Amino acid sequence: MLSPALHNIYTCFPGGKHKVLTMSYDDGREEDRRLVDIFNKNGIKGTFNLNSGRASDPQRVPVSEYKSLYAGHEIACHTYTHPTISRAPLEQVARQVLQDRYELENILGEPVRGLAYPNGSYSKEIMTLLPALGIKYARVVPTTGDYGMPEDFLEWRGTCHHNQGLIEKGKKFLDMHKTQYLYMMYVWGHSFEFPIYDNWDVMEEFCAMMSGKEDIWYATNIEIVDYMEAAARLQFTAAGDMVYNPNAMAVWLEVDGKKYEVPGGAKVVF
Repeated sequence: MLSPALHNIYTCFPGGKHKVLTMSYDDGREEDRRLVDIFNKNGIKGTFNLNSGRASDPQRVPVSEYKSLYAGHEIACHTYTHPTISRAPLEQVARQVLQDRYELENILGEPVRGLAYPNGSYSKEIMTLLPALGIKYARVVPTTGDYGMPEDFLEWRGTCHHNQGLIEKGKKFLDMHKTQYLYMMYVWGHSFEFPIYDNWDVMEEFCAMMSGKEDIWYATNIEIVDYMEAAARLQFTAAGDMVYNPNAMAVWLEVDGKKYEVPGGAKVVF
């Protein structure tokens, strides 16, 4: 008996795309208003990492406006009061994360499952603790300069800070056309840095340049994590001629160059 044909099966992003763009901005300062407006005008999605315990600072967006201002984007934790957590007892780290989650979830009416490490401070012990606190991913300060998917979502390194050659890196990302790879461009920073460096024009140019591309999925951090976890749960036959999707969300595949949408709860034959 001849063996069945061996298929080339690749995970795709939603819509069969092979590139994703995501943004991550910290601290919830008033300058977020202009940044959110730039994102919204260009269909860019961002994750905003907020300290609910510091929202009374007049330089920060008040908690009463979180739900409306950041609508369509993700709100994630940045700890309650922004301490350097690698110096803190783990019990206090747990309280910082859980209190921030609790306050943010009360405001939003939905689970908050992401984190950006405050002051870029973290440790292996903290990374081990976070899943028990309901955190699915955590962003660090060091960047990779490239466009690969992270090896560990609890030590998620972005492509670049927006002051690290953003336009040049964006142009390189747009030119990536090898569909056998998944590419991610991940930009992070603080919105209050734009008036300091007088470079709002850089973000305006970048977002306009990246907007409306057919091969790019525009996603928040948690949307990427949830989608990749769903893709990892797909169940394939040994022959690779059928897949079952046990998830609620659809997952996209490329099989021998043909794109397939695998709806939640469905079986698809190739």
